[in-house]
Amino acid sequence: MQLDFLSNTISNKVLLALVYIILSLVVAFIVDRIFIASLRMLVRKSNTDIDDKILNFIHKPIYYTIFYFGLNIAITLLEFPESIVYYLVSIFKSVLVVFWASAIFKSFIIFIDWTSDKGRKNSFVQAKTKSFFENIGKIGIFLISIYFIMLSWDIDVTAWVASAGILSVVLGFAAKDTLGNLFAGLFIMADSPYKEGDYINLDTGERGYVRHIGTRSTRILTRDDIEITIPNSVIATSKIINESGGPYEKERIRITVEAAYGSDIDKVKQIMLDIALSSDKICQAPKPRVRLRKFGESGLNLQLLGWIEKPEGRGSAIDEISTSIYKMFNQENIE
Repeated sequence: MQLDFLSNTISNKVLLALVYIILSLVVAFIVDRIFIASLRMLVRKSNTDIDDKILNFIHKPIYYTIFYFGLNIAITLLEFPESIVYYLVSIFKSVLVVFWASAIFKSFIIFIDWTSDKGRKNSFVQAKTKSFFENIGKIGIFLISIYFIMLSWDIDVTAWVASAGILSVVLGFAAKDTLGNLFAGLFIMADSPYKEGDYINLDTGERGYVRHIGTRSTRILTRDDIEITIPNSVIATSKIINESGGPYEKERIRITVEAAYGSDIDKVKQIMLDIALSSDKICQAPKPRVRLRKFGESGLNLQLLGWIEKPEGRGSAIDEISTSIYKMFNQENIE
């Protein structure tokens, strides 16, 4: 009697299709409970919760993908007309693509947020470049989803891809400089050789405060209060001296003086040091110092080394200290 029941079950295609659907649901449930649960146990050992969030997004698409295979077999067994099978399978594939696209999109956003976190200083994706990468990712996921949906409906995408390739080449040549500045700006923001408010020097001669870092250009305010806009592609290939970089913004200045041979070297050093210590433009820590650098052709070459608070104060500090040294040397009859 059991053999007759099994034979009737196999011959009854509707019932067999239902069995495949139920089996696919059971397998999907088992995978969801066991496989995903095992992965969750592994990712819990990590230091971040990003993998837990991504698993929450992708476990449903995995479940529905397994269910789709059983559903596909069931539709085939029912021997519907080809047109109905085509539409049903295409619809199910499209829905599956939407599920996966949604999960990948959410996972991508979580990953970008985690990568651009302020505590991750060495990350390529920074707060300023976050929106750009988000938009690029959204466009990429959308285009790939459209591609697979078109494949689900057996649409030949070769001509579309070829047209898109030709169009991208034409646009690339037409906007070569703009794209160069764009990518240079992204790398500047990500690599952070300087930031807004820093005092920088370029080997092209520009010098001043960084007012704004954009995706196309960087704006610098010079000491003459003139704003200069420099394309990022130019800055990307230039040598950059960031005077505001390092452990602090202080900068050391050097003032070289030549005293005639026969001068009291200790007195000369003390005069230069006292002038530096009494100036409000020179930092007291680190302390200024005077060094004998070399014996020149006509005198002793001494150098005063002192620190200033801000890079832009270099000119006025050197002027003040040099003037004071000259006056004091005249008073002390030091040639």
